[in-house]
Amino acid sequence: MTDDLHAAKMKRIKEARDRMMAGKSGEKGLLIVHTGKGKGKSSSAFGMVMRCIGHGMKVGVVQYVKGAWDTGEARVLKGFPELCEIKTLGEGFTWETQDRARDVAAAERAWTESRRMLADPTYRMVVLDELNIALRNEYFPLEPVLETIAARPPLQHCVVTGRNAPQALIDAADLVTEMTMVKHPFRDGIKAQAGVEF
Repeated sequence: MTDDLHAAKMKRIKEARDRMMAGKSGEKGLLIVHTGKGKGKSSSAFGMVMRCIGHGMKVGVVQYVKGAWDTGEARVLKGFPELCEIKTLGEGFTWETQDRARDVAAAERAWTESRRMLADPTYRMVVLDELNIALRNEYFPLEPVLETIAARPPLQHCVVTGRNAPQALIDAADLVTEMTMVKHPFRDGIKAQAGVEF
């Protein structure tokens, strides 16, 4: 492609984008769902947390699975106490605890913190990390979760992560991304590694 053809093509694209963007002026708090079997659901949510902190916006994070883990994200976010509150309330993977009552109690504690944050307009974003696991395992009913998320402050974003998002949550969401696994080193005998998985 010649420079002239490239310039003409980019000009047409820019004109079309400008027309499209001219009609986009609304603003609202978004319900964002990251689901699927692929890696990157929580990582993407934490990328948005970093963006909010960079803009001086307060963020709340509730982690439903990670508990005693020493994660990189928790280390970093604890360095911004005025802008980020992170509650790591999980007990680890359910196959590790093997105790449904204990897992339900941990999820209920996490949901109590989630409700508090979702009701507080000072939080610009609330991340409910791995909430979908608690919903899939029926640790508490879905309907009150949907009602609480819908009743949050108008400009507050809510990000829900985890595999197997319920269809009703997907239907309620403004943005849904399904992470698809194409290849993963775990299948080749590589363990979870700091900086990649935690």
